[in-house]
Amino acid sequence: MSTHVPAHPNWWQRNWKWCVPVLGALLLALFAAFVFGIVALVFGAIKSSAPYQQALTRAQSDPAVIAALGEPIRAGFFVQGNISTSGASGEADLAIPLDGARADGTLYVVAEKRAGEWRYETLAVNVDGGERVVLEGGSASPEPTP
Repeated sequence: MSTHVPAHPNWWQRNWKWCVPVLGALLLALFAAFVFGIVALVFGAIKSSAPYQQALTRAQSDPAVIAALGEPIRAGFFVQGNISTSGASGEADLAIPLDGARADGTLYVVAEKRAGEWRYETLAVNVDGGERVVLEGGSASPEPTP
């Protein structure tokens, strides 16, 4: 009479029930980190651009904007729009959320870069509630050379 000895299960057969969900969660976390990294890179590039920095500085120092929003005025995280540059030319079209002590608003920036200078076609803050403040000095400002 021959006795059949059951085969000892291998590692995968013993552990697949916890390994599959852990691997799935790990892949999902890696994908989420990748997407977050891309978003942070894009927002970082926009926020470090000359049109964003110059427009935000103007809005934060404009007396009419300060009166409407209250101090301090901070930029929100989710900037909308785009910036494209090619050498000494480029375009920017941005909507920057602003948070003030009294009210919130949106800073709209439409600019064109010619011969290394940004010229602002639109530089205005729409205050939540309807008021619009057009910023003074929206002409040209040279971009700093690196």
